[in-house]
Amino acid sequence: MISEAVVEALQKFVPRENIFLQEPMAGHTTFRIGGPADCFLELENEEQLKKVRKYLELAGVPFFVLGNGSNLLVNDSGYKGVILQIGRKMSDIAVQGCRIVAKAGATLAQVAHAALVHGLTGLEFAAGIPGTVGGGVVMNAGAYGGEMCQVTEQVNVVSREGEIMELDNDTMEFGYRTSVIKHSPFTVTEVTFRLEPGDRDVIKSKMDELAERRREKQPLEYPSAGSTFKRPEGHFAGQLIMEAGFRGFQIGGARVSDKHCGFVINAGGASAQDVRAVIAEIQTRVKERFRVELEPEVVFLGF
Repeated sequence: MISEAVVEALQKFVPRENIFLQEPMAGHTTFRIGGPADCFLELENEEQLKKVRKYLELAGVPFFVLGNGSNLLVNDSGYKGVILQIGRKMSDIAVQGCRIVAKAGATLAQVAHAALVHGLTGLEFAAGIPGTVGGGVVMNAGAYGGEMCQVTEQVNVVSREGEIMELDNDTMEFGYRTSVIKHSPFTVTEVTFRLEPGDRDVIKSKMDELAERRREKQPLEYPSAGSTFKRPEGHFAGQLIMEAGFRGFQIGGARVSDKHCGFVINAGGASAQDVRAVIAEIQTRVKERFRVELEPEVVFLGF
């Protein structure tokens, strides 16, 4: 439990109406799963983030930075610490010529739409990714041949000491579903995208095409965290899972999608333990049959 002294200290940096105690995390993840966080903060700007981060680091209070919760599984027992949400209150988007400067809480869909409106191409792949800009660059989110590393020019972050730093594309050390930030004590606050002029009709057509492909092949009608596993080298996770006989496999309310075996979905009332059990079964059988280690793309919190 978070002590009253910590809550009182946080109120010096964040308005009391933005501080929630014992906040159910099921309402903040696309899995719709998760117990209560001891303390949940809705951040409004970089100054709040800098001060709160610095205080929590000095006080030794565990914290987790949350965007849209689109690749997150929270334990049924919740999270014993402070959740720092960078969301709708930090989601401004500005278009400057061929550049788009977006705060970390803006969704990738919002930024892709802004690019479309201004006739800028390069972000079509991101229009259907449910995460935020901050989370997107941290994990180098991608789809249909596009990745954040291809369009990211600069990333502004807050360091452990509460200082703002600017990282260019090379410094980000982007890799497959990873970046330098994933393994460093930085929090993204703003991202600058460098795009190219394009035809609005062509951009819109591409977005529509990709949206249709998603609807056809992905279980968008069910809560999930997107692709459950990273793509193993030389293979496709969904194909291995299907060939291992897991299509429709279910434990409790967690089920391997019949439409796409790369997705573990919340078919109704799934617990975090249900999801973990399904993932573990898949990993064990795929390794036994194909000698392939499947690494989860999903982030586990509170376990």
